[in-house]
Amino acid sequence: MKPLKFLVFVFSFLTVSHVQGQELRQFSTFDDLRSSLFLKNDTTYVINFWASWCKPCVNELPFFENFNTSNQGQKIKVILVSLDFKKQIESHLKPFLKKRNLTSEVVLLNDKSYDQWLSKVDKGWAGSIPATLLIHGNR
Repeated sequence: MKPLKFLVFVFSFLTVSHVQGQELRQFSTFDDLRSSLFLKNDTTYVINFWASWCKPCVNELPFFENFNTSNQGQKIKVILVSLDFKKQIESHLKPFLKKRNLTSEVVLLNDKSYDQWLSKVDKGWAGSIPATLLIHGNR
C-alpha cells in the first residue's frame, strides 16, 4: 500500500507543477538574468518587469497572456520578470502564479541593487513598474 501512497503523492506534485505551468527560475543578479535570456537570435522578446503586489502590473497580465497565446509558433517570446520579494516566493508568488495559471515564462529577479542595473535595462528607466521592453537581437 505504501507504493500506492507514494505514487499518489508524486502524481499530486506533478499536477501542481503542471498547473503552475513551469518551474520558477530565480536570478540573484541582473547580469545572470540578462545572460540567460537575451540571446542574439531572430526572436523578438517582450519582457515585462512586474510584481504581484503591483495592481497595474497584475491588471496587465491578461494582456500579456493573450499576446503570448495569439503569437505561439511565431518568433516572439513573452518573459514576465517578477520583482517580488524573495521571502514571499512560497507564501505569495507561487500561489499567485498557480491561481492565474500563466503560460508565459515567469522568472524572478532578486537583485536589489537597482541603482546598478536599471540603466542596463534602459538609461531612462527610473525603476517604476510595470515596465515593458521589446528586444530583437541586440536592440
